[in-house]
Amino acid sequence: MDLLKNEILPLVEQAAESMGLDAGLIARVLQPARELDQGDLSLPCFPFAKTLGMAPAAIAEQLAASIPAHPSLESINAVNGYLNFRASPAWLAQQLLEGRHRSTSNTRREVLIEHTSANPNGPFHVGRARNAILGDTLVRLHRLWGDTVTAEYYVDDMGKQVAVLAWALENMTTEEVETLLADREAANPQWSNKADHQRVRWYQAAQLRRKDDPSAEDIEKAIGTLVHASEHGDEAVLRSFENAYQPVLDGMLETLGRLGIHFDRFTKESLFVINGDVAKLMEELGGLEINGVAENGAQYLDLGQRGLKGKTEFFYRRGDGSSLYATRDIAYHRWKWTQCNELINVLGEDHKLQAQQVGLTLEELGERRPEVMFYSFIKLPEGKMSTRRGNVVFMDDLLEEAQAHAIEVLKERRPDLDNASMKTIAEAVGTSAVRFNIISVSPEKGFTFRWEDALSFEAGSAPFIMYSHTRACSIQSKVEALVGKEFLSDAVAAPASDAMPEGLIQLLRTLAVHDDRLEKVVREHRPNLFAEYMLHLATAYNSFYRDCYIIEDGEVNPFYYAVSELARATLRAGMEGLGVVSLTTM
Repeated sequence: MDLLKNEILPLVEQAAESMGLDAGLIARVLQPARELDQGDLSLPCFPFAKTLGMAPAAIAEQLAASIPAHPSLESINAVNGYLNFRASPAWLAQQLLEGRHRSTSNTRREVLIEHTSANPNGPFHVGRARNAILGDTLVRLHRLWGDTVTAEYYVDDMGKQVAVLAWALENMTTEEVETLLADREAANPQWSNKADHQRVRWYQAAQLRRKDDPSAEDIEKAIGTLVHASEHGDEAVLRSFENAYQPVLDGMLETLGRLGIHFDRFTKESLFVINGDVAKLMEELGGLEINGVAENGAQYLDLGQRGLKGKTEFFYRRGDGSSLYATRDIAYHRWKWTQCNELINVLGEDHKLQAQQVGLTLEELGERRPEVMFYSFIKLPEGKMSTRRGNVVFMDDLLEEAQAHAIEVLKERRPDLDNASMKTIAEAVGTSAVRFNIISVSPEKGFTFRWEDALSFEAGSAPFIMYSHTRACSIQSKVEALVGKEFLSDAVAAPASDAMPEGLIQLLRTLAVHDDRLEKVVREHRPNLFAEYMLHLATAYNSFYRDCYIIEDGEVNPFYYAVSELARATLRAGMEGLGVVSLTTM
């Protein structure tokens, strides 16, 4: 709780100095308490034992006796070598209502976050969508923190996968595609107007032909010719690629839009070939002292000389002079650094080696390496998802299922709703539940996708948070109907701490650490921690709602209402940060 830490730090430093300790150590050691029942801040005294020649427990007790009473402190307790501080609820309330809990950090930045950047060869399945959901949540949370953010999509418009799609659309008939895919599940007719669902079948059929067709060698040669031409900036081939992938990309973006995911800019991979950046880069790389040349004329950097383990040769130029994907990626990163002062990439764990190679090469060129949030993959109960193999759960189907499930729940809870309202609420609840299911898992942890988990509406889910927010909105509506919108125009005084119910104190303490949690999340790229915080906030509000009667006998308690309004605004902003829809009724 930085709000309390900033207030009491001088007192603790003065007490530490009086015992012969370096006061400069205190700020680094004073930390949030591990458990709420211990207090709000904790000072472990073990690091001071050697200097003072005292037991940590004795140090804690002597420090506790040396720190004077202060309006911000309810209690100071020495327990087993720790000095625990608990904030005064009355002081906390006043700080919160006066807005003093908001961070005054001057570290807001211009951030570019590249995420998703999926190959435009088929609809999003749940596994691919993890990147988009995590990346969009990072974008939202950085904006909530106050950063200026650009959400970037890097369009792979010249790789082998888009070449396979373009070849298939040009050379295969509908009948041939359906024959090849006869043993697979038929395309869902619901998505007959979405090109991503339709064209992925051409892509999958072409993959089968590349593997099993008698003319597989000729097919591979034709696809290779297309890739080679694109890598040399052949504009006619690039146009044919765009004609193949753009309808697919449009369908993919329609799906992401349903999840509240949007981008500020789309940058094509081919841009850096056409504008000459890649050619200049290869010439520059060729002049580096760690440059090497293979027998076939291909060029590489020996990154083993810069500490890379394992596969140390980083090839950036083929023997025929064309560039590789990684080469173009480096040109792209150099350009991105001209657009921001902080760069974050969201990548699957299978990109760790490539990220190391790109980072080391950028440093060799005098550039900074980007920050990366890696994530593990989502699996089906029977294995990893793959568009190529066709064993996927498409996000469009999941969202339809989520909405249908939400409608069934609403029919039981709210039979008074008309069909249009029910569908609107169900869409918001369903998409929010799916997002939250993915966000709430730490990015580095893989997990097995299960329908029952994704569509859970119990505590620990998005609907639980949404319902707490609608409760606060209901209170707002009732108060405004009774006393008008200007009811809180005057300052509100907090009651004494001993007059506060436990549910109120819990809510105050949770609100007070909002910015602490948010800053940690954006610095460490861990959106799951903010999902966890929002669950705590929703639980705290429900306890407050239970213990504190905001309206009683037609009278409004101004202090309780002011706290409720602060919680409502914090819930709403936090839900926006997670991409959870903030309804006013459910």
